[in-house]
Amino acid sequence: MRFVIILLFVAISAMVLAQPNYDEAKVPAYTLPNPLVTERGKAIKRVSQWEKQRRPEILSLFAQHVYGHTLGGDAATYEVIAVDKGALDGLATRKEVAIYLSADKSRPIHVLIYLPNSRTGAAPVFMGLNYGGNQAVSTDPGIRIITRWTRFAKQPGFPEGYANEQSRGFYASRWPIEYILSRGYGVVTAYYGDLQLDRPDIDSMDDSFHRWFAGQTGVQRDNSSWGAIGIWAWSLSKMMDYVETDGDVDSKRVAVVGHSRLGKTALWAAAQDQRFAMAVSNNSGEDGAAIARREYGERIADLNRSFPHWFSGNFKQFDGKESQLPVDFHELLSLIAPRPLYVASASEDLWADPKGEYLSLYHAGPVYRLYKQPALQEAEPPAVGEVRVVGPLGYHNRPGKHDINIYDWERYTDFADKNL
Repeated sequence: MRFVIILLFVAISAMVLAQPNYDEAKVPAYTLPNPLVTERGKAIKRVSQWEKQRRPEILSLFAQHVYGHTLGGDAATYEVIAVDKGALDGLATRKEVAIYLSADKSRPIHVLIYLPNSRTGAAPVFMGLNYGGNQAVSTDPGIRIITRWTRFAKQPGFPEGYANEQSRGFYASRWPIEYILSRGYGVVTAYYGDLQLDRPDIDSMDDSFHRWFAGQTGVQRDNSSWGAIGIWAWSLSKMMDYVETDGDVDSKRVAVVGHSRLGKTALWAAAQDQRFAMAVSNNSGEDGAAIARREYGERIADLNRSFPHWFSGNFKQFDGKESQLPVDFHELLSLIAPRPLYVASASEDLWADPKGEYLSLYHAGPVYRLYKQPALQEAEPPAVGEVRVVGPLGYHNRPGKHDINIYDWERYTDFADKNL
């Protein structure tokens, strides 16, 4: 009987936990950490203080308590696998590059690059990871099909999770490559599972990145080590290492972009790696752009229960304790200052807390002002369908569901035109 009661309690607790709050009246009163006050209470009044004291402190807090410490080294070699200067009916040059992180070339990042042939010099680019493999971003038959497992086992083109010819263009709507090229920008992308597969049981598998990395370096994972988002963010920095060697890419004008969990990844990559000239967060939600202390939509416990592999082990101690987290996500956005930053929401994506995403951008304003940059003045978000851009900060709440589409890309390229 006692065992039955315990099971019933666990089941009821899970049901309660699974009920998200979509009522603004139920958002608790909260106090956000001040990005311009150190842990010891010292006010930051100059850019030099921010860069030498407070910025490293906030970065360390996110590494320790949320995403985990990045453990990767700098060594990498590159191999250009294929080049087609007449791709997409002559619109673009397509390159495929392998980034090798070890001498045995055992875990490469396969990078797909499209550059507009209309360019007169090195091209600015949007860089981001993709969900279904490089061949899924375009119907271009020249793209090599990935051989690693994906989470789309029940989708056409992915029998048992592995891609075949049918998978070409599966996510082309999320990567309108011809449109991006027509605006003068290139695209640099790679499959996010090249390094670490996106599955909760991955650490028990031989394919675990952590096992591979420990074998290569001798560094063992602990509760403060990187989770999958940290690994994915590191892969973006490795891709940036490569583009710095590619004379066809303007490495000083790289905008890192990501949707959903990869939006979280793009923000963490840009926070750590200041070589990214611009960052774009699309529907990144909880533990991405949204304010965690609002406890609206998805919460920390939801993430740690469904995606325990994404974050550091330390992050689990904040399940149901958002107010005790030493940071909040306006501070993550603050780490990107003074670089251009665009945050986007979708009106039906309440799980990601559109208002919380906007407020995070708003509350990052003091750090942008420290750099003498304009920032958002209004705490009230813009209406659905309205674009709000103030200097290096941009936001919109697109009508529709959790996705990234041509409307979003039109806004991002407009924003890049002004800021890159």
